[in-house]
Amino acid sequence: MARYFEVHPDNPQPRSIAQVVQILQDGGVIAYPTDSGYALGCKLGNNEGLERIRRIRQLGDKHHFALVCKDFAQLGHYVQMDNHVFRTVKQYTPGHYTFILPATREVPKAMAHPKKKTVGVRIPQHTTALALLEELGEPLLSTSLILPGEEHQMTEGWRINEELGTQLDAVLDDGEELEDSTTVIDWTEGEPEVLRVGSGDPAPFEA
Repeated sequence: MARYFEVHPDNPQPRSIAQVVQILQDGGVIAYPTDSGYALGCKLGNNEGLERIRRIRQLGDKHHFALVCKDFAQLGHYVQMDNHVFRTVKQYTPGHYTFILPATREVPKAMAHPKKKTVGVRIPQHTTALALLEELGEPLLSTSLILPGEEHQMTEGWRINEELGTQLDAVLDDGEELEDSTTVIDWTEGEPEVLRVGSGDPAPFEA
């Protein structure tokens, strides 16, 4: 059964954040808030956690997972970008975008796209998510918390705890009203392609 942590949205209690990070370090799977709804997350390299997330969301092996990073320097460690892509991604992060880019060797094979060798990356603009990432010291392997058959991302921690508590190890709730999913930009073929329109304005990436 998941442990349920309620924290302050502007000053999340360090003790609670540290406890959630310890759950991640011990191999747990968590639900946590971002600036674009809730996400499921586990520690990078936690293959069992990755498979648990696949089962919860009923995902195939071609789903693009995301590395949720605390800053641009950390993001750049896991994806390859030419100068133009580098400048543009930096301009629009942190924010409501997920960028799909070629993965570096630092990305575990289990989470990269099996054929394209690509991975999603994003930097949230959200106090609780950033506190979690700062304490963890590395990106969180994540995916949007959209249940099978649903179109929209879950946005309420208490409801997640009620519906998924038996499948998770922790739910982190800061009580904030959250926006819709990120806008997903695939930038692996030379020109950006908008794969999903969410809370980020797609106009800068449309031809």
